[in-house]
Amino acid sequence: MNLPFFIAKRYVIAKKSHNVINIISVISMIGVAVGVMALVVVLSVFNGFDMLIRNLFSTFDADLKITLVEGKTFSADTSIFLQVKELKGVAVYTEVFEETAMFSYGSKQHIGKLKGVSDNYADLTGIDSMIVDGKFSLWLGSNPLAIMGRGVAYHLSASLAHFDPLIIDAPKRGASPMGLSAANAFNRRAIMPAGIFNVDMDYDQRYVIVPISLARELYGYSNEVTHIELKLSSDADSKVIQQQVQSIVGGGFKVLNRYQQNESLYKTMRSEKLAISFILTLILVIASFNIIGSLSMLIIDKRKDVETLRNLGADNELIRKIFMAEGIIISFVGSVVGIILGIGICLAQIHLGLVKLSGTGTFIIDAYPVDIQYLDIIYILLAVIVIGYISARFPVRYITNKILN
Repeated sequence: MNLPFFIAKRYVIAKKSHNVINIISVISMIGVAVGVMALVVVLSVFNGFDMLIRNLFSTFDADLKITLVEGKTFSADTSIFLQVKELKGVAVYTEVFEETAMFSYGSKQHIGKLKGVSDNYADLTGIDSMIVDGKFSLWLGSNPLAIMGRGVAYHLSASLAHFDPLIIDAPKRGASPMGLSAANAFNRRAIMPAGIFNVDMDYDQRYVIVPISLARELYGYSNEVTHIELKLSSDADSKVIQQQVQSIVGGGFKVLNRYQQNESLYKTMRSEKLAISFILTLILVIASFNIIGSLSMLIIDKRKDVETLRNLGADNELIRKIFMAEGIIISFVGSVVGIILGIGICLAQIHLGLVKLSGTGTFIIDAYPVDIQYLDIIYILLAVIVIGYISARFPVRYITNKILN
C-alpha cells in the first residue's frame, strides 16, 4: 500500500488528541456529502425533465421536417419529393399545411394554429396516444373532424359532450382588409371536434389538427404545403438520412431534425443545467473550506508524529503527501457517501414518486421525473476530487512550511 495513504488513513480513523478535530473532520465529510447529494439529485431531475420533454416532442414532432428557406408554401407534387418519399429509411411521409386561424366555440374565441395533415399523420407521430378525451379521427364518413389541443379547448370552454361545432375563420388569400367586412375577409367553416390531445402547454394552447384538404380549402390553396414531415424507420441513421434528404431537395429547403425544430428550447434547458451545476459546485467549494480547517488543526495536532517521522527518515515531501492524502480521503469518502445518498433518493423518486408536482391535474405526470446519468456521477466525482485537492494543498503547504522549517 502507498505509504502516505496508509498513514493518512490511520489519521482519519484514529482518535485525535483533541476531540474537536474529529468533529471538524466529520463535519467536512458531511458538508461534501450533502453538496454531492444535492448535485446528484438536482442534475437527475433536470435530466428527467429533459427526457420528458424529448418524449413529448417525439409525440408531436417528426423525425425530420422539410421547410422552405424563404417563403411559406410550396408544391409537393414534384419528382423531388417523390424521391424523398421512396428513400430507404423513410417510413412515413406526411404533407402538412399550417397557418394561423381564429377558433370560435359558443361565445368564446381564440387565436391559434390550424394544422392540416395527411390521413397517415397518426402513423407519423404518437399523437393518438396523447388523446385525453374522444379519439384521434380526422374523418367521419366524408365529413372532416377536428382534434383540439387541451389549451385551445380550455380557452374556448369546449367540450365533446356539448356536441357543438368548432368554428374556424381563416383570412381569405389575397384579400385586402380595406373596405371588407368581417364576413367577407374570412373563410369560415364549422367542424365537429372529435378529440382533445395533451402534449405540451405550448402546443396544447395553439394547435387544432384537421385534414389537409380542409386547411387548403380554407386558405385558397390546391396542392401546396407549408412543410413535409418524415418518420424514419427504427434502424435508420437519422444523420445520414437528413444529409440524403438535404442533397435531394437542394439549398432552397431546410431539413430539420427534432433538436433543430426546438433548438432554442434545448439550448435554454442546457444553459439552465450548466448554470445550476455551476451554482451547486460553488456551494460544494464553500463546503470544502471545512477541509482547510480540519487539516490545519490536524497538522498542528500531529507535530510530535511529524518529528517522529522525520527522525525515521521521512523527508518534507513525504510528510506533505501524508496530509494531502488525508484531505483527498475526506473529499473522496464524502463524495462517495453523497453519491450513494443521491442515487438512493433518485431511485426512491423513480419507483415511489415521493415528491409530487403541485396541481397534478394540469400535468401529464404526477411526480417529478428523474433520470440518473452516470456521466454526471463521474463529473461530480472528478469535481470533488479536484476541489478536495485544491482545498488541501493550501493548508498543507503553508502550515508544514511553518512546522518543518
